[in-house]
Amino acid sequence: MTNRLADTHSPYLRAHADNPVDWYPWGEEAFAEARRRDVPLLVSIGYSTCHWCHVMARESFADPATAALINDGFVAVKVDREEHPQVDGAYMAAASAFTQNLGWPLTVFTTPTGRAFYAGTYWPPEPRPPMPAFREVLAAVREAWTLRRAQAEESADAVTEALARAAESTPSELPDAAALVAAAEAVAVREDREYGGFGGAPKFPVATTLRMLQHPVVRAGAPEAAASAERALAAMTASDLRDEDGGFFRYATQRDWTVPHYERMLTDNAQLLDVARDAGDGATARGVVAFLLTVLRREGGGFGAAQDSESWIDGARSEGGFYRRPVAERAGLEPPAVDGKVITGWNGLAIAALARAGAAAGEPEWIAAAATAAEAVLRDNRDADGTLVRASLDGRASAAVATPADLALLAEGLFALAAATGDAAWAVTGREVLDGVLSGGVADDPLLAAQGIAVSPDQTDGDLPSDAAALAGAALSAWRLGAGDQYRAAAVDIVRGLAARALAQPFAHGTLLRVAAELVSPPRQVVAVTSDRAGALAAAALAADADVVAVVTPEQAGVFAASGFELFEGKDAAAERVYDCRDFVCRLPVADPADVPRER
Repeated sequence: MTNRLADTHSPYLRAHADNPVDWYPWGEEAFAEARRRDVPLLVSIGYSTCHWCHVMARESFADPATAALINDGFVAVKVDREEHPQVDGAYMAAASAFTQNLGWPLTVFTTPTGRAFYAGTYWPPEPRPPMPAFREVLAAVREAWTLRRAQAEESADAVTEALARAAESTPSELPDAAALVAAAEAVAVREDREYGGFGGAPKFPVATTLRMLQHPVVRAGAPEAAASAERALAAMTASDLRDEDGGFFRYATQRDWTVPHYERMLTDNAQLLDVARDAGDGATARGVVAFLLTVLRREGGGFGAAQDSESWIDGARSEGGFYRRPVAERAGLEPPAVDGKVITGWNGLAIAALARAGAAAGEPEWIAAAATAAEAVLRDNRDADGTLVRASLDGRASAAVATPADLALLAEGLFALAAATGDAAWAVTGREVLDGVLSGGVADDPLLAAQGIAVSPDQTDGDLPSDAAALAGAALSAWRLGAGDQYRAAAVDIVRGLAARALAQPFAHGTLLRVAAELVSPPRQVVAVTSDRAGALAAAALAADADVVAVVTPEQAGVFAASGFELFEGKDAAAERVYDCRDFVCRLPVADPADVPRER
């Protein structure tokens, strides 16, 4: 049989299109069917490069006997967590009430109104103590729903109410430099001084935390904590976590960075490109760029979400077998598939990283790739009304709504692209995107809202910045480009609302704490006005340690100023100069590259 997944916008869902399970995609049709039959929903959440998702699919969802149990007792819904992150977040938060072993595949049993009353992750086809067989779980859940329904619904209501209360936050004061230094030192205590990185196995790159540790406020106040970020990068770069072609894997299953989980995510690699650039590690940066441009870049110019861990070798599925071969021996092998979803926010991360790295390294090709990706997202990731959505596949827009982080990270990428190219149009578009979020124009997943299910209150960083942190960062970037003090005020409000929680759990709030650090000290903004982007004056500006570095022609400076970016006002004279500004107060412009200070 072919179910309803074949024509969806998700490679993950399409891979389940021929399952004997009567899958529905996430949507009202599934809920209506559950209400009609008065049976629970089985919501199965995963993503296309998830190894254990593949395993459970082969063992259970492709098995006719298991599928018959599912079809008889449940309405089965398959969700791509990368396409519907709010759905994943809501049910992951609910699942935490039932299990501490959170991850994917995530299997959630809900009432016909979508409220979770039981959840778990991977279940095997046969009992493996302490894990029951998946068919045993299905039977037990169906029995509970049939014989103890009132208890199941009471449990679902209690979880929903608890999550709604958890969303409440109390504003506090902005952290000062001392508080941020203490937070960084608290993170550094977790450093593995033998193998680098933080914590034991499994060991993740935690790029958001590394970027916080690299901030100048931390470098000045806690240099040893800052050095732990560089040690982590060096350890990862020299380990099995990094493939020979330069791309990083998702995580290592061992403390010494060996035995990687072989999927390769756009999120990790884009952020590690920023980490490598900040660390001055040009070789690692070039390796990541090569991976982005040769493996993840799609035909339309956007970047795919990830590359799978599995591939076909000698007629069998192999996890990691392709990557364990030397690069020279891979030519004759079919490479692991790339999930071609072009996700708005993830591409925003890549656009920003490529623009910044390309400007710093003098690589116009990287900046051009960032611009092409931006064009692809702005063109393809829109619904019929022109509203930006979460993702597209092969140029077709998904119906999934964009999250606040999606739009904020895209805006951040456009601001970085504007500075790298001197083209104010990117900044204008970025400001428009950001204004839409700040004005409250971003809707939650409509089906969650219709069922009264709160979006997860969790504002910690995962594999990318949280909604709140991404929005605060983009607002601060807009302010530093001169878009207006209201953007700094927006960043302050967001940081104040989460500061106490972030200082108490600094490892989980790296991006928010980095934004807080950027609010502590006045920004340094360097604007080079020159018609020679490859000349010595531009190079001196780009080498400066600054929060904003923009190289513009006099005409471009005028367009920026006319578009409302006050940093560029009065900088459209014909003479070539570098303006070194601190908190929008500029020193006398200089014409000699030697007079542009590299240090802050």
